[in-house]
Amino acid sequence: MNLKKFTALLLALTLVFALAACSVADPGADIRLSVLSGPTGIGAAKLLTDADAGRTAAHYDYTIEADNSALLAGLSNGEIDVATMASNMAVNLYHKTDGGVKIIALGTLGVLHILEGGGTSEINSIADLVGKTIWSAGQGANPEYILRYLLQQAGVADQVTVEFGEASEIQTKLLSGEIQCAMLPVPAATAAIAKGEGQVREAVDVTEAWDGMGSGDKLVMTAVVARTDYIAEHPDAVAAFLREYEASIDYVNSHVDEAAEWVAGFGIAPSAGIARAAIPQCHLTYIAGADMQPAIGGYFQALYGLDPASIGGALPDDGIYYVG
Repeated sequence: MNLKKFTALLLALTLVFALAACSVADPGADIRLSVLSGPTGIGAAKLLTDADAGRTAAHYDYTIEADNSALLAGLSNGEIDVATMASNMAVNLYHKTDGGVKIIALGTLGVLHILEGGGTSEINSIADLVGKTIWSAGQGANPEYILRYLLQQAGVADQVTVEFGEASEIQTKLLSGEIQCAMLPVPAATAAIAKGEGQVREAVDVTEAWDGMGSGDKLVMTAVVARTDYIAEHPDAVAAFLREYEASIDYVNSHVDEAAEWVAGFGIAPSAGIARAAIPQCHLTYIAGADMQPAIGGYFQALYGLDPASIGGALPDDGIYYVG
């Protein structure tokens, strides 16, 4: 091969590789991503780590928020493009913005656990709560509605007293022996068990209790939401995010020790030890496309039947789901 032909071939190969690199490394836009701390954000730990190291196809400008209100505001005013948030809040925002957001993926199943203190083992099912007082975090949000629905379905709603408080307050009361029964999300539930040193136990995995009703519906507590305008303008960026979010969840599930260090480093959980114990309890999953409505539709119907206000006063139409 003469020099002229070799140079032409080299230039052609360079162009091919450059184009291939662009197609992988540049999905077309930056993604302003917000992740809710706690179990809702745990599945994104690998994605955030890779973003910091420049190993992601999409370009992320991310924040980690402590509550849903910051996500609702950011998505509403256009300061956030994609966010992980409580699933019922996603429906509320869909109604509030007249379809201005869509659910693009589902990220965790149930993350709630009923704990029993005092070193006893009296509670092993929802029915065992009869005559007891249970404290719960999350008043007016997913946890309250889930607990009330389970009590209703078990036929014991009028025989159980429910009190509400902040997760940290409930944990303190449980550890001191002031209260005997509580429902907390991970990692708060995980921390309470660890600090209880044998005096606090997991009595009921709420996700398993939900599945035990036999309805076939899934308990899905995390939705990934994107602004509708952003999806329309940057479909390649959304597709890149979904690939990387799915890969992140898979990695966190299969590399718990490594992921626990990242989760703690981002402040999503209070320590690596707690994160390590919490990750298997989070029921991390990835559901997207046409599989979303069958997975979560029944849950939305359950919430609507219990309290229409919990999902903004109406069931969502199928336009809430982005199927790609």
